[in-house]
Amino acid sequence: MKTQLVKSLFDTAGGYGALALRIPVGLILAAHGAQKLFGWFGGHGLAGTAQWLESIGLAPGLLMALLAGGAEFFGGLALMFGLLTRPAALVSAFTMLVAIFSVHISHGLFIANGGYEFALALLAATVALTLQGAGRFSLDGLVAKRF
Repeated sequence: MKTQLVKSLFDTAGGYGALALRIPVGLILAAHGAQKLFGWFGGHGLAGTAQWLESIGLAPGLLMALLAGGAEFFGGLALMFGLLTRPAALVSAFTMLVAIFSVHISHGLFIANGGYEFALALLAATVALTLQGAGRFSLDGLVAKRF
C-alpha cells in the first residue's frame, strides 16, 4: 500500500513534452510567487500582496498571500526540478482557478484588459502536468525507478 502511494505520486507517463512544459511553466510560476512573497522582480512583497488581496475580498489577506505566493513559488520550483510534480501542478492549477474567477474573469479574455488568458494558459499546462507527471529528466522519475 505504501509503495503504491509512492508510485502514484512519482510515476510519470510524460516524455520529453512534459519536460518542455514544466521548465518554463515552473519558472513563470516561481517568479510570480517570488513577487508575492519577497517583492522580487518588481513585486509588492507579502504585505503589499496581502493588502491587495484584502481589497478584492480575499480575506484574510496575509493567509491568502502566503497560500498563493507559496503555491506559485514552491510549486514552480518543484515543477522545474520535476519533484512531486503531480501535487505541485495540482496546487498550481487550483491557484490559477482562483486567480481566474476572483480577479480576471470580469475583465474578459485578453490580458491587455486584465483578462484571464495568461492564467488560463497556466491552468491548462498545470492540468496537463497533473495528468501526465514530470516526464523525462525529473527527480520524480529517479524516485519512481527506485520503487
